[in-house]
Amino acid sequence: MTGHPAHHHQESGGLPLDVLLPAAFVVLLAGGYVLLAGRARRRNAQAGWSRWRTGWFLAGCALLAAGLLPPIAPWAHGDFRGHMLQHLLIGMYAPLGLVLGAPVTLLLRNLPAEHGRRLTGLVQSRPVHALANPITALLLSVGTLGLLYFTPLYNAMSAHTGLHWLLHAHFLLAGCLFAYVIAGPDPAPARPKVPVRLVVLGVAIASHAVISQLMYGGFGINIHAPVDQVQGGAQIMYYGGDIAELLLALALVATWRPQPGSRRASRPQRRPEARPAVP
Repeated sequence: MTGHPAHHHQESGGLPLDVLLPAAFVVLLAGGYVLLAGRARRRNAQAGWSRWRTGWFLAGCALLAAGLLPPIAPWAHGDFRGHMLQHLLIGMYAPLGLVLGAPVTLLLRNLPAEHGRRLTGLVQSRPVHALANPITALLLSVGTLGLLYFTPLYNAMSAHTGLHWLLHAHFLLAGCLFAYVIAGPDPAPARPKVPVRLVVLGVAIASHAVISQLMYGGFGINIHAPVDQVQGGAQIMYYGGDIAELLLALALVATWRPQPGSRRASRPQRRPEARPAVP
């Protein structure tokens, strides 16, 4: 097996573009959120904006930066273990922080009423409803791993810089979608009940375990990398994926709120006792 092809770095003002561009993206993402959070506090001091939400989002940005920038990014270009660590950071850990920051709710707090209604309508539209389905989110986040590692797709995408960044974008967006469907505090068109989401999360955990074990044993994989790197990457996926999904399960429990009136509706209605007539 051969290693990853070398990537060509374009320079811009002393910094390679593959460092400058992702750094600028993360800074803009974090800075935009902080500005909107401050504006939300000023517009409605009583409601404010949760510092925990801000902290979660900034933690997600920091994890995203760790995955996209040195020293992990250069390691990922030449070592499959680095690639797998990068995949976990971009596709599982960073999305959890970003989603727990409730960016859609924050945006709704800052938009004028007319634009807010349009965004709400978009969230409740049929395409978003289909995209936010747990099965769709599961296939996009976990199902594509089989396509990536058991076909020539991974080797092809690793050999071309543009396809490599497209892979990063897929990891991030699919990871955010899955975290949003399972434990997102933002409004959703039709979020299923907690037991259904726990079952979907359980399927994701089992799928990660099966893929990583097949990868470790070398069954059916198509990865041009030394055996020790592939086995090391499989271990990172197995243990790192378990930790990420455990955190997602904890987030689901922490963000779950019973629907108003559910307890009242579940309790049997007591009929008023008949009072004896007063003579």
